[in-house]
Amino acid sequence: MIKLDAMGDVLRTTCLLDGLSKKYRKPQLTWITGRPSLPLLANNPFVHRVIAYGEEALATLAAESFDVVINLDSAPRSATLATLARSDRKIGYVLDERGIVRPTGPKSVRWHLMGLFDDLKKSNTRTFQELMCEILDLDPASCRYVLELTDEERQFSIEWARTAGLVLEDPSLPPGPIIGLNTGAGGRWKHKRWRSDGYRELASRLVRQLGAQVILLGGEEEASENLRLAESSPPGVMVSGVHPVRHFAAIVSLCDLVVAGDTLGLHLALALGCRVVALFGPTSAAEIELFGLGEKLCPELDCLVCYRERCDRTPSCMDLIETSHVLAAIWRVLQGGRGSGAATRAAAKSPQKAPLPEIGAEAHGLDS
Repeated sequence: MIKLDAMGDVLRTTCLLDGLSKKYRKPQLTWITGRPSLPLLANNPFVHRVIAYGEEALATLAAESFDVVINLDSAPRSATLATLARSDRKIGYVLDERGIVRPTGPKSVRWHLMGLFDDLKKSNTRTFQELMCEILDLDPASCRYVLELTDEERQFSIEWARTAGLVLEDPSLPPGPIIGLNTGAGGRWKHKRWRSDGYRELASRLVRQLGAQVILLGGEEEASENLRLAESSPPGVMVSGVHPVRHFAAIVSLCDLVVAGDTLGLHLALALGCRVVALFGPTSAAEIELFGLGEKLCPELDCLVCYRERCDRTPSCMDLIETSHVLAAIWRVLQGGRGSGAATRAAAKSPQKAPLPEIGAEAHGLDS
């Protein structure tokens, strides 16, 4: 398996592993990926070996042979690795003798064309998993994220909660939800990020109207902004801080619901069974499978799914998403059932919270 970038793409590709294991009768799977994504594949029961892109990967491809090589990324760098790999069967994308990326078969053509033509990307209504399962001849029903936290990582989240002031159980207080707001958007498409004033207003209303505890999630790029947001928010809003990705995932696992754009944070939440409200603008909402865990919010604009790194439109698509719409979506998703936050905390031998109380939109001043 060759899947290099980005970390969210690597994580969502783990949805295919169960189906591949059944199809190839528990194969020994070697996965070549970018170095930042190595931790996401740690402890994965379907992956025999993980190799970082670089000299070791090239040496492995030169020395070993494989029954099957799978490359689902039509980027030249990934296609080059697939071409170098010694195998009589290659699925996905390779380079031809002129250095041009080519699909290996007719089922790989559509995904390749979607990367070349914006109109096909915009008109697509199928999820990434469905499109990849078509290429691999897998049943989409078998798709599930694979990210298994260790006991140490779960215990880290409990210790972090105590330090941060996150209350996992308090009999004297009503059981409000723990909600994570993933404020970042990655480095490439800055306009995937929702506006700061939206997160500030949302955090305040979640605390005051739902009795929620709010974790501002993010990494190094979001650290200073999250601190500013927390300082201007009421008590009950805390900052995740900067951590290695698996410890960050452990903090995400404490959440009953996560609000995020099309980011690694969204994929981590889905992998850990958290409920989600996902915000979309420049990237495809159709491609993201939520597995029944939440809702997607998109503004009504004809320029969505543009995949532009820059935008000259004011306000931008993400700026048009109203705080009241996000809050109402959170309420609907919470009423539909909780994610696995409570189960994750229990696995770490921490106290479980009682089920969420019934909350009505009218009583809490939520917009429908």
